[in-house]
Amino acid sequence: MLEFLPKDIADGLAMARNREAARKSRLRVQVGEAVFPLLRFWHDGFAMDAAMTPKLRGLVDVYDGGRHIFQCLIIASSEEHGQIVYEFKRNTAVRDTAPLDYWRDEHAPVGYLPKA
Repeated sequence: MLEFLPKDIADGLAMARNREAARKSRLRVQVGEAVFPLLRFWHDGFAMDAAMTPKLRGLVDVYDGGRHIFQCLIIASSEEHGQIVYEFKRNTAVRDTAPLDYWRDEHAPVGYLPKA
């Protein structure tokens, strides 16, 4: 249906769709002090508005609201419909505890009682 519209109207609709998606999205990318909203996010990449975002490359942090969820190494792969699509080279989930260097038995007791 959109292929029958004039190019300037189709571009205006795409810009309005991107602006609305950026407004609704809680996900954002932070590079240094700069913050950019995500339009789409999937398991091996994400998309951002091409008009609002410079070409990014390297290490970025992904936040869901105020919660830091991923630290990613990214590269820009393509631009389509006013969106820049980035792919992950590395995507590491952020943890609030240090990773264990040993295997923890899930059926082990939580604590031991002293002998009476």
